[in-house]
Amino acid sequence: MRLIKRLFKQFLVLVGIGIFGFFIFAPGYVERQRNPVAAHAPYVVSDAAQALHDSLIIGDWHADSLLWNRDLTERGSYGQVDIPRLIEGNVALQVFTAVTKSPAGLNYEQNDAEALDNITLLAIGQLWPMRTWGSLAARALYQAERLAEFQLAAPESLKIIRSADDLEEVLTRRVAGEKIVGAILGIEGAHPLEGDLATLLRLESAGYRVVALQHFFDNELGGSLHGNSNAGLTEFGRAVVAEVERRGLVLDVTHSSEQVVRDVLDITDMPIVLSHSGILSNCQTKRNISDELMQQIAATGGVIGMGYWQEVTCDDSPAGIARSIAAAVALVGPESVSLGSDFDGSVATALDTSELAAITQALLALGMEEAAIRKVMGENMLRVLRARLETRP
Repeated sequence: MRLIKRLFKQFLVLVGIGIFGFFIFAPGYVERQRNPVAAHAPYVVSDAAQALHDSLIIGDWHADSLLWNRDLTERGSYGQVDIPRLIEGNVALQVFTAVTKSPAGLNYEQNDAEALDNITLLAIGQLWPMRTWGSLAARALYQAERLAEFQLAAPESLKIIRSADDLEEVLTRRVAGEKIVGAILGIEGAHPLEGDLATLLRLESAGYRVVALQHFFDNELGGSLHGNSNAGLTEFGRAVVAEVERRGLVLDVTHSSEQVVRDVLDITDMPIVLSHSGILSNCQTKRNISDELMQQIAATGGVIGMGYWQEVTCDDSPAGIARSIAAAVALVGPESVSLGSDFDGSVATALDTSELAAITQALLALGMEEAAIRKVMGENMLRVLRARLETRP
């Protein structure tokens, strides 16, 4: 009997160690698998390209780094974005986007909104607060809390941008030589509203300034590019778009069905953003919407954020990314193209954010003029943010 008790206790200890090990090591293992950077020799960047890169205002419309349990104030050995690597890459403005729901088996063709949710499993596995396990709104609010904690831990290198004044402060500090990144919060799909327009105010109060309407599935606002319906905006979706416009937020139509994009264009009079994608005529994939719609988005005074991964570029090398950017410039003009990496968004890339000078080098190698490079790398993003944040208190 004593032997059985002793063996049982040993068994419980082993189970406890196994559970402890799972919660400590499994999330990091998952992220390493989901956000790999291909092994490569250091990219060759000329002195002239590096000097130009160091003089740029660089902005990125989309990174999902808050989804993962890494301390973003520390330089990581995996993943694609953290504050030290943003500073190394000379990034001035980074949108950190909250992912709150993602269907198992997600693909670009079709996804069921009722499919098993990967983010629920990730929230539990990473020991997020229990309030986040069953509430999409709580997940968005928690990710905003995480960014606020990073700012508190490293105020010299990170500032959350909530207003036009915050934006100008970051730029002024950078001109003065401070190595600081301006962080902007965005939601990847407006399903965290959970069908209640009042939740938009809660998210705005938490710091969110960029609102995407859909992600990989249809939601209460309308159809996804990767959902089942291909539907346009619902009445609730129209109400959300109107409120986003009224409140001086930035509207993002990435992942929205083409009909949703058309509906948005019909009812708004503000610059629209498509934060992370590619050009269909350059890379034939369901992830990239039609060139015609890209031109209509650009005509609003908005911008197209160019992604860095294979499925939107058809070549994720720095040279391939540069060719994708050049295709966008040829289609919509240099005033309408931005960067939208989708770093840490479950995509494999050929570089992390510390290596962005390789893209500047590749753009120069294509013969792109310096003025166009400056616009694409950040000035266009800055223009849209100034236009949308200028009336905010």
